[in-house]
Amino acid sequence: MENRDLQLRKLPRIELSDKAKVRLKRIGVIDVGSNSVRLAVFDGMARSPAYFYNEKVLCGLGAGMRETGKLSPEGRVSAMAALRRFKALADRMQLSGMIAVATAAVREAEDGRDFCREVSEETGLRLNIASGREEARLAARGVLLGWPGADGLACDMGGASMELARLHGGEIRDSATSALGPLAIAGIEDDDRRAKTIRKGVKSILKQVPGPVSRLFLIGGSWRAIAKLDMERTGYPLHVLHGYEPPVDQLLETLTWLRGEDTDKLSALTGTSTARLSLVPTASLVLAELIRRADVRRVTISAYGLREGLLYRQMPEKMRALDPLIEACRHMEDADSRSPGFGDCLAEWLAPLYDNRSAIDRRLVRAACLLHDVNWRAHPDYRAELCFESVTRANVAGVDHAERVFLGTALLNRYKTGSAPDSTDRYGALLPEAWGAEAVILGRAMRLGAMLSGTSTGILSDTPIALEDGRLTLTLRGPARDFAGDVVEKRLQALASRLDVEPVLTLAG
Repeated sequence: MENRDLQLRKLPRIELSDKAKVRLKRIGVIDVGSNSVRLAVFDGMARSPAYFYNEKVLCGLGAGMRETGKLSPEGRVSAMAALRRFKALADRMQLSGMIAVATAAVREAEDGRDFCREVSEETGLRLNIASGREEARLAARGVLLGWPGADGLACDMGGASMELARLHGGEIRDSATSALGPLAIAGIEDDDRRAKTIRKGVKSILKQVPGPVSRLFLIGGSWRAIAKLDMERTGYPLHVLHGYEPPVDQLLETLTWLRGEDTDKLSALTGTSTARLSLVPTASLVLAELIRRADVRRVTISAYGLREGLLYRQMPEKMRALDPLIEACRHMEDADSRSPGFGDCLAEWLAPLYDNRSAIDRRLVRAACLLHDVNWRAHPDYRAELCFESVTRANVAGVDHAERVFLGTALLNRYKTGSAPDSTDRYGALLPEAWGAEAVILGRAMRLGAMLSGTSTGILSDTPIALEDGRLTLTLRGPARDFAGDVVEKRLQALASRLDVEPVLTLAG
């Protein structure tokens, strides 16, 4: 969890020009990598990326390149078939733009440019070949999409290469590339020679991005496969890869463990393809050496990389400056709540409760308020639990796992009092004890505000709430006096009991 001192009343919301909206609507990205070819289509108006469509094919373009210097013949056939399909799909999706990028295998292969010409002739797609440093910077931009202001080292592992980019205060500094991808070094059969190649490669690339590694952001399919294995090995309850932070010592144990396990067994354990897992043991050797040599203390899995970095590059500066969590929550509120706009009213109404209390991140209060009503169509018997599950598993950025569970717990308590459902108990270890208590308070506060106003905007401005001198005072003034009732008093009492203060309901002219 990171403390962000953002005030509830001061989070910006921008209006984009019609020209900007057209430019960002439904952007397609084709990523031709050394191991996979992928089409991702983004609803680019969301600051936190929304995936309209996502498909990948494991083609193995870079297989055998170390020996032949050329793209795999079988990989070329498979990649061409995938690209024909992707172009046909894209033509039917009314995209506002399409970006097609090829990385290490096409960049390094003797016949890489010939392959690009063939793709252009057969499909009309123009493949832009990214340089190694550009690839590193695009992956780093993907990290910034998820973590604005990030500090650390972005590490993107592809099939044929590994890229590093240093991030400081949300800016990209040095970047570098190396031939440390698993397809590039898997052909070295001698263990000692392979280990020496990895040591020299890691030492060399780290020299190009000098400085301490406060945080290592891992990007790419091999790292995600390793993260899944770590979750399964340790019984981690929340299977969301983005933002997963395994303890470094635990991760190193997993890297050793997986090299001794059968690929089919690991595939059955995680659902990851055997084609992907065949590269993981080699990738694990590189990661272990990188962690050791860079003295890494914190590791974070990023589901965002080059493709999301391309999206980030298209965004106006004003959009980049927005909080990805808040914007994603606003998007969900606009799409699914009964009263879009009420979430901001609720957050502003609750602000006095947090003026002198800094136990939690203020932005999480606003996020919860924006989400408080998005599951209102669910059956009442399951609404609370559905709120918890949908929020903890939501495809949003700018939030870590503890924060996900905090939001889920707050929303569960917005709809339910008493003990949590059994299905949510397993997440308790991810939430600090103090945060658990705060989540219940926030849930009861939202419950009071939503019930008091019927989620109608404009009412809460006449019902100020204050916390001072051991009293929780709710004032109903003017026409809002008609909203008084037994249910209001009960909800006020429930919130006051959690705050350990006296409830006071006041009617004013």
